[in-house]
Amino acid sequence: MIEMNGAVAPLVIRTALPAEAAEVAALHRRARATYYPDGFPDDGADWPGRWREAIGRTDGRVLCAVRDGRMAGIASFRRAEGAPAGTVKLFQFHVAPGLWRSGIGTALHAACVEEWRIDGVRTAVLDVHVGNERARSFYGRQGWVPDVGPGDHHMRLCFTVPGE
Repeated sequence: MIEMNGAVAPLVIRTALPAEAAEVAALHRRARATYYPDGFPDDGADWPGRWREAIGRTDGRVLCAVRDGRMAGIASFRRAEGAPAGTVKLFQFHVAPGLWRSGIGTALHAACVEEWRIDGVRTAVLDVHVGNERARSFYGRQGWVPDVGPGDHHMRLCFTVPGE
């Protein structure tokens, strides 16, 4: 946690802004690099552009967690093409590596769940890298359960959104 004069700076969770796409992409890259043995693969993608597009979508949301003016976490979700009504896919969920285990991920996840509940979503799904034990453990603590057995690189997890 970040402390200022002995107090933890407040965490603000809000919708990401298009102007923050490069900062979001940088956090995404740092977090994903931790579970690839050789670092984040250079796939040639324009990640700031992809994040700008995700932030601008009207059928989904990109939330960011900000502490002390710095991007601390990000979450991107929307209804996946062909998914049943009432189902959302969590496409990206990352916390800055230096801030793991500080409560940011738990708070960001709770904000996602609240958005889903308000929107009438009953089920959420995500794909997690099979080798990312830290993320798999985090999702398990939040109530996600395996939905499909592990594939070559990813496995699907499912979350039941609590009702009111």
